[in-house]
Amino acid sequence: MAYNELVKNFKRIRDYMREFYVYGFKSRDEFIQKSTRSYDDERRRLESWLGDYMQFRQTPEGKNIFLSIDSRLTKHNPLFKAWKTKSFTDGDITLHFVLLDILSDPNIRMTTGEITERIDEYLSQFTEPRMFDESTVRKKLKEYVSQGILISEKKGKVLYYRRAENIPLPDKDMLDYFSEVLPCGVIGSFLLDKMEQSSSHFAFKHHYITGTMDTEILYSVFLAIREKRGMTLEIINRYNHRITENYVIPIKVMISVQSGRQYLMAYTPRFNRITPYRTDNIISAKLDTISERFDELQSTFEKMLPNMWGVSTEGRTGARIEHVEFTVHYADDEKHIRNRLEREKRCGIVEHLDHNTSRFSADVFDASEVIPWIRTFICRITEVHFSNKELEEQFKNDINDMYALYGIGGDE
Repeated sequence: MAYNELVKNFKRIRDYMREFYVYGFKSRDEFIQKSTRSYDDERRRLESWLGDYMQFRQTPEGKNIFLSIDSRLTKHNPLFKAWKTKSFTDGDITLHFVLLDILSDPNIRMTTGEITERIDEYLSQFTEPRMFDESTVRKKLKEYVSQGILISEKKGKVLYYRRAENIPLPDKDMLDYFSEVLPCGVIGSFLLDKMEQSSSHFAFKHHYITGTMDTEILYSVFLAIREKRGMTLEIINRYNHRITENYVIPIKVMISVQSGRQYLMAYTPRFNRITPYRTDNIISAKLDTISERFDELQSTFEKMLPNMWGVSTEGRTGARIEHVEFTVHYADDEKHIRNRLEREKRCGIVEHLDHNTSRFSADVFDASEVIPWIRTFICRITEVHFSNKELEEQFKNDINDMYALYGIGGDE
């Protein structure tokens, strides 16, 4: 059973989960944001959700605690448990069941006043009935409309409420895939809870689960994009812990296939350019008014995509576009190298010079983003050229330093 000190605000849980399990588990002495009592309370709560996945090893500095999740055995993201724990008052629980019983038939339509009267009649059968005023009932009805549980319909000046009709659930295989791969996958996990348990047909070699904690932020972002609204973001700098506030117009969410890291691409009027924001650095996201520039900015971004290797939209040297190219030579039994170039080229172009030689080239905003990928072809690279000569020299110096480290001669 989950730790019984339940929570209503997910922001705090998001902060603690990140501090404990993403950036490294902190001891009492290392955790300085809150008191030791808060540390113990939050640690126990998280252990109640993730205890089956926690392991530790003893080191000279003490016990080292960490999460260990084997994707061969664990088919569903265990961090979803954090979203399924929520606090409810006695009044919340009472109103929930009474309301859904009164409006059990989707054809019944009632006003707030009528529903309040029915609740009084409903509860009057108890020895010490709990009474709810119309204002409280109205707030609960509005909350359930926003969650899709109820539907509101206005006739004249009168607002009526009815229960939303049941809809068929999507295919289980689709939910299994959606819940583990796509943003806001916790929605799929909630739907899976309503279905009979059965084994999943999917297993994931690279299973990026920490994005789960950014679901609330992403939901607001997707809502803003759909409605073409601006947003006000609170963003934290992880190095100096400084929090800044930026007004942006969100355009697209991009997810790294290498790290699973999620970025919001948004136009920032203060900088007058489209800027990437890591979603795990966004503390809060509030919707603003509809932006008349949304379609124009989205069109601008689409034109930028052919020159984006990652999320950088501006070069480091001031040049608008940087050129990068390299040539690789591979043996007859290494055709997988040729296939890799074709499969992973993104916005680049691959030319096959002969049966054993290929050349990759690309024009990108920031050539430094391509370097980690280029390094995976070391020992097969015969030529490499960057229009950014400083970057080219740095790359070659790194190679020579590696040669020196292993005691072999480098070659420019």
